[in-house]
Amino acid sequence: MVCALGIEGSANKIGVGIIKDGQVLANVRKTYITPPGEGFLPKETAKHHREQILNLIKSALKEANLNNSDLDVICYTKGPGMAPPLLVGAIVARTLSLLWSKPLIGVNHCIGHIEMGRLITGAHNPIVLYVSGGNTQVIAYSNKRYRIFGETIDIAVGNCLDRFARIIKLSNDPSPGYNIEQLAKKGKQFIKLPYVVKGMDVSFSGILSHIEEIADPSKKRSKRKKPDEPEAPEYTKADMCYSLQETIFAMLVEITERAMAHCDSNEVLIVGGVGCNERLQEMMAVMCEERNGKLFAIDERYCIDNGLMIAHAGGEMFRSGAHMNFSDSFVTQRYRTDEVLVTWRSD
Repeated sequence: MVCALGIEGSANKIGVGIIKDGQVLANVRKTYITPPGEGFLPKETAKHHREQILNLIKSALKEANLNNSDLDVICYTKGPGMAPPLLVGAIVARTLSLLWSKPLIGVNHCIGHIEMGRLITGAHNPIVLYVSGGNTQVIAYSNKRYRIFGETIDIAVGNCLDRFARIIKLSNDPSPGYNIEQLAKKGKQFIKLPYVVKGMDVSFSGILSHIEEIADPSKKRSKRKKPDEPEAPEYTKADMCYSLQETIFAMLVEITERAMAHCDSNEVLIVGGVGCNERLQEMMAVMCEERNGKLFAIDERYCIDNGLMIAHAGGEMFRSGAHMNFSDSFVTQRYRTDEVLVTWRSD
């Protein structure tokens, strides 16, 4: 039985989790929230994480009713992510490893999401749709690797949603994506937007530019109105949120279905922060039902970035014999999912 403590801090959330042999003992988290219309910058985000992380570690140990002597391994997010926030987690993990004489394991952020989803849902070997603020990938496991079948060729789906939320000045509390989801439920008019699927890959930057011009006509490149051109219809923020969600989620469902067909799979697992979106889950469930498949999804406790997923994935790595030299305990902003050798799966 492995008892692992995990630290996640790759973006605007800093989290600490403790897990023992698949049993969740603690999962605490704090989010850096900026004013409406503003994103989070690396320096300020790292400052927030530094101010919160020690109290989170104390809270996690208290919630788990454990002492540091009960831990077997310290795990941290090695990447991908924003360098300054990542460094906060890595430095604290290295310090705890030395102070408490515990092994150290660096975990790929995406692998953490996948393994957490598999643990909570019981999905065996699903097609994984990983959707977050920094990543958009369709993934399947094969021969000791999580293979990427399709991905975004520019910005991530979560980044597209977050940036549009800033354009229309939605609150960042609790998250921009959540507030778009709630506003979209009030939408009544569907706006035709670019639909950009290229093979197994998707693109969101052009969609964002297009809807930004609708939200703020002053940003249109061609401002001269033609004589016979009709007046542009007026759309509400709710209409725009609704149309944006429907369009980009349909793209994600399409490439996920194609991966299911290619791999002859009947399971889909949605992970990552955008995976909490109930409309995405609803659309994916319809597709799965039409293929006699099954959708696996998790709630915000495990879907949004958290330390527990890092503890679980790191614990599985440690159990399978993985180890990390202290000199290798760095962070990297680019760390692809398929770079990791999956030693803990026997299938």
